[in-house]
Amino acid sequence: MRGQKPLFGDVCINGAKNAAVAIIPAAICASGFSRIENLPYIEDVRCLVDGMAHIGANIRFADKHTLELDTSSITDYRAMHESLRKIRASYYFVGALLGRFKKAEVHLPGGCNFGPRPIDQHIKGFEMLGAKVAIEHGAIKASADRLVGTKIYLDMASVGATINIMLAAVCAEGETTIENAAKEPHVVDTAGFLNAMGANIKGAGTDVIRIKGVAAMHGAEYTIIPDQIEAGTYMIAGAVTNGRVTVRNIIPKHMESLVAKLREMNCTVVEGDDFITVASGSITGANIKTTTYPGFPTDLQPQTTVLLSIASGDSIMTEDIWENRFQYIDEIRKFGADITVKGRVAVIRGKRELTGAQVAATDLRAGVALVIAGLAAKGQTVIDEIKYIDRGYECIEQKLTALGADIARVEG
Repeated sequence: MRGQKPLFGDVCINGAKNAAVAIIPAAICASGFSRIENLPYIEDVRCLVDGMAHIGANIRFADKHTLELDTSSITDYRAMHESLRKIRASYYFVGALLGRFKKAEVHLPGGCNFGPRPIDQHIKGFEMLGAKVAIEHGAIKASADRLVGTKIYLDMASVGATINIMLAAVCAEGETTIENAAKEPHVVDTAGFLNAMGANIKGAGTDVIRIKGVAAMHGAEYTIIPDQIEAGTYMIAGAVTNGRVTVRNIIPKHMESLVAKLREMNCTVVEGDDFITVASGSITGANIKTTTYPGFPTDLQPQTTVLLSIASGDSIMTEDIWENRFQYIDEIRKFGADITVKGRVAVIRGKRELTGAQVAATDLRAGVALVIAGLAAKGQTVIDEIKYIDRGYECIEQKLTALGADIARVEG
């Protein structure tokens, strides 16, 4: 790719990756036919679909973004397909299989490696519902004679644990309360799908979720929400190239924290019912701290750090979610960025002209941050290990080309 080409135009945002990877396993909770629309056609989705087929679900893609699946044929509680080793979201099979069959055996989750990402809160929730949980031979094994609703307080507002406990609790006896629950849009979307299948979940989107167990659930038709992280990535791409980009098919409320920071950085932001337009002028620095929703999302931290590296003045980025998420900074420095990291804090000395470099993606969001840097940089950039980017972005090079970027995928 060759950078310093302003991006102009509209880009349609796909369904949310973080919702899709929870909603597909959630279909296990019911026995019947479901139709899931607005799926992103990305590698993580394909891995989960392979895993579903392996345990007996009948599956077909009605089109690229619509999945039809019949879960009535599932009889195997062991989700041990090799594809599930590759992704983080494989752990949702534990909650869904445990909830339906009272047994689950699933590969330990894979996915992006940016430091410890423990599943202790998931295990705590399963055990409080009455399950016995062990980690043996690289797999999570859970079983219960019966699951009984209870009050569960999460030590941290974990998205994964909140969703996994919901999956296990929807058919448990009695009522389950999750306190200090995560409030992210994909938590709400997963609860919406479960309710469409006959669950009784209230409070999703707040820090207290109440789940009344039901005897059985049925299939449903459901449309996944737009991807706030993909939308934010293209908004930042427009700003970093001094262009004007409109992201469409979005929920603007989900973008409030990014919009506030872009405006603070002297970008022009126009919001509509289902779109946001971002245009940049003279970008100024800002201090940002990632936190749980509705705060600034950790999944936009790498992209925004690149934007801050070309802003005037110094900025501070504080990562309050994942311990080692700044491990990609060495790759960003190859473009000429002046960034110093101490623990969870990055100090960014801006107003730097970035120059093209040969770099390699280390994880999904770090990978797309390299794309953002390449768009801003003078000269040619080559990015290796783009398999990480494909895990969460559909046709990224095609979408950027349509906006005016000089970018191409090179096979081999």
